Amino acid sequence: MLDPQVVAQLLAGQRREDPLAPLTARERELLALMAEGHSNTAIAQRLVLSASAVEKHIGNVFAKLGLPPDDARHRRVLAVLAYLRA
Repeated sequence: MLDPQVVAQLLAGQRREDPLAPLTARERELLALMAEGHSNTAIAQRLVLSASAVEKHIGNVFAKLGLPPDDARHRRVLAVLAYLRA
């Protein structure tokens, strides 16, 4: 027989945090479209948003995923990779 606390700790250690948890439903929807390869213009048309609203949502996604501006790494690709891993 195993100690219930030991079992709980083992199970808790196996859980991965969802990196997309902080995203709103709209941000997840937008990120899914990014993962499908859609441009900002196509995303705006599909979600019936302005181009500036799409840019704002994408900026929020980057911020919530901890992807600051970086000349060496492409944040859009990194965001899509996070989406695909989740």
